[in-house]
Amino acid sequence: MNDDFELYDLEVSVEGDQDSFVCSHIAGHAFKVEGENLIFGDNNKFSLYALAALLPLLPAKQRESHQNDWMTSDECIACPDPNCGARFKIVRVRKRIFKHSDVTKVPVVNQKVGESRE
Repeated sequence: MNDDFELYDLEVSVEGDQDSFVCSHIAGHAFKVEGENLIFGDNNKFSLYALAALLPLLPAKQRESHQNDWMTSDECIACPDPNCGARFKIVRVRKRIFKHSDVTKVPVVNQKVGESRE
């Protein structure tokens, strides 16, 4: 049985006018998301508070979404500090194939989307 599924690799970068930042963000700093891993470059700082605000969006952005869904079109997320001018751009870089059996011990359940497992 084929248990493949696809997720997008992401790149999250800091954008905006450095003079409008009140947090420790540095324009151009970025990290990557590959599967479950966050990958930071050398000497690349990223705010813990901004990361906490972005984390719930990353798994959703990794998945295919409907063309009319805002998750498909919107790339920039504002800093959680309302006084900071930083924006965080989340870009889908490429698709990566994973195997269900490599990421969980729970077996694949053959059911249609929207059906209950009862």
